[in-house]
Amino acid sequence: MSEINTTYLIVGGGIAGVTCVETLAILHPEKTLVLVTASTLVKNVSNVTFFAKTIVNFDVNETEATSLQKIHPNLKIIYDSLKHLDTEKQKALTDKGVHIQYDVICICTGGIPRLISDSKNSKRVLGIRDTESVKDFQQKLKTGRRMVIVGNGGIASEIVHATSGIEKVWVIRDDYISATFIDPGAAEFFQETFKNENERKNQNTVLRRHIYSEEDSLVSLNKNLKSAALGPDWYRKLENIKSDRGVQELEIVYKAEVESVLEDNKNEYPLRVQLTNSQLVECDFLISATGVEPSVNFTWDKVPEKGQDGGLAVNEFQETSIKNVFAAGDVASAAWEHAPHWFQLRLWTQARQMAGMAAKAMHGRITNQEVLQDFCFELFTHCTKLFGYRVILLGKYNGQGLGTDYEILLRTTPNVEYIKFVLKEGKLQGAILIGETDLEEMCENLILDQIDLSPFGDDILNPDIDIDDYFD
Repeated sequence: MSEINTTYLIVGGGIAGVTCVETLAILHPEKTLVLVTASTLVKNVSNVTFFAKTIVNFDVNETEATSLQKIHPNLKIIYDSLKHLDTEKQKALTDKGVHIQYDVICICTGGIPRLISDSKNSKRVLGIRDTESVKDFQQKLKTGRRMVIVGNGGIASEIVHATSGIEKVWVIRDDYISATFIDPGAAEFFQETFKNENERKNQNTVLRRHIYSEEDSLVSLNKNLKSAALGPDWYRKLENIKSDRGVQELEIVYKAEVESVLEDNKNEYPLRVQLTNSQLVECDFLISATGVEPSVNFTWDKVPEKGQDGGLAVNEFQETSIKNVFAAGDVASAAWEHAPHWFQLRLWTQARQMAGMAAKAMHGRITNQEVLQDFCFELFTHCTKLFGYRVILLGKYNGQGLGTDYEILLRTTPNVEYIKFVLKEGKLQGAILIGETDLEEMCENLILDQIDLSPFGDDILNPDIDIDDYFD
């Protein structure tokens, strides 16, 4: 039974864990650091592009964990999973019996897919979250005739967009598609892409991010733990896979959820999916893309406070209710008083931001330096791709928390752009920018500075007026 002493201990090899390691490598390279990861492959960020002060686009890559040792000479990697954490003695125990004495620790164990409750043991019900599950999905897609997609977030939306040659039944509990990110108007804008799919493909849409490769087989040293979550362009690997039948059909079932799933391999379609609207759908397999739950699969001597979503409650410095225990990414619940235009949404962007903040606070704890919360928490931002378009979300982009006392300005050009401004008392509170709008920096400034836009009226989105000139 080995024993290790370290200043910093990071648990988890996803974006949050790796970002924490990379930030500490810059802040405190002379101190020892231990990373505990269940997989030899970890996720890291590259090609970071700033569209504005807080709007960041980046690539997600899968790489060997050992590559991190090039940037942090005092990094030790333990390929294992955390079994027990003794916060009183500040000692961690892994499944293989390694004892790690630490000064500060950051929990970055991510989230696990929320699967349909009565179908967790079925091999025909897939939770698309990690690299292993997407490979399983690819194999089934080659021979499947009909699939059911459950969920209305980014992964579900891109499965629908990227797959062809198979019948698709998309089950969503909302009354419009992609409700996690967009509004009904944007949903209608995107649905035009279904109708003009061939035309869209001939327009040579360029991806702004590189696509990370998963050609190397994943080495998971603990089969009970899944690998880190998928990168934002994972779905591109599915685009050229078609079933033998060459069928392309899509049915969207609104305001419905899955009531039960029955598997019977004697039927023509092995899965019978009963929906809450009394509709019965028979299919070859079901994709459960209904979000994630914070993953804490180890024991504690004392359990820290948790947020309403079950995540580890953290303050503005990413510290839990237990001193010297920090958390970042999907496992954490933002329990501090939020800035007026920021809220938590479990995304790659926020995992990176929270982990960077955690690393700064951990470094401050060791060096007794004062730390201020990072400026990125002043404004919610997210940059992604949906249905081939660049999508930038800013602030209270769907009027979150504004009640009914706000107004919306819209400008849309079919197959080109969709722009939505959310204003309250004449001031911009949030925005959705779809397409190459070049308005992101202006919108960021307008939200942060709370400039009164009343004098401009509806002209702020008049395509004949370059409103950007007013706010340079």
